[in-house]
Amino acid sequence: MLAGLCKGNRFPSEVVIIHMNEQIYGLSGYPFPVREYVLSSVEALPLAHARNCAAQKALSDQLVFLDADCIPAEDFLEVYQEALYQKNCLYSGRVSYLPHWVMDKPDLLQLMALSGTADPVRASVDQYPYHLFWSLNFGCSKSVYAQIGGFDETFCGYGAEDTDFSFSARQKGVDLVTIDAMAYHQYHQSYDPPINHLEAIVKNAAIFNEKWGVWPMEGWLEKFCAMGYTAWQGGQLQILRLPGKDEISAVLKRS
Repeated sequence: MLAGLCKGNRFPSEVVIIHMNEQIYGLSGYPFPVREYVLSSVEALPLAHARNCAAQKALSDQLVFLDADCIPAEDFLEVYQEALYQKNCLYSGRVSYLPHWVMDKPDLLQLMALSGTADPVRASVDQYPYHLFWSLNFGCSKSVYAQIGGFDETFCGYGAEDTDFSFSARQKGVDLVTIDAMAYHQYHQSYDPPINHLEAIVKNAAIFNEKWGVWPMEGWLEKFCAMGYTAWQGGQLQILRLPGKDEISAVLKRS
């Protein structure tokens, strides 16, 4: 991610990194300030808390959030800066997924645009509706972030915290605009469906339903039921059993 920012048409004024339950890397030598903070939590992935912490620590009024497993395109910050100074709203960038073999190639920047695969749910969507907002690539001003109320830290671990954020934006009258700020998602082990996060997803889905009256992540929830891990009982989703290591390995995405 940092290497991609170094090759960009425009440098950030700073990069704020929130380490969730890990040590500071001691990053230096970049053509922009890199500031690192450690967030210690009983939760393995306190994503909502980490993003709120990043917004608080940032010195600039214009914020761009990018997950650490994403590489920004050369014009990534250029596109964001132009948009952020035109309209005060919530912006979503686009994401393309890289195959595993790309990361070992020296001509990475050239290969990214040629080999990336668009997210199948959003590939044909010009302007994402609120329920398709995702937090791995988005931007807004600090005032908009405050207007939305930040991320709800009731959500712990993986799942639903970003949809909740966008639903709060809609409730507060904040427009969602999709722009062509492209980030390339690096390959790493992931699972379809993500039964490795089953407990957190079910818990967060219930919190979301209680708050908004609808169920998020319906595709995953349906798959959990079809696989026998969960069942609907009295309008609520109950965990029947947790997957074993072999079952998790069986749904590993291979590319």
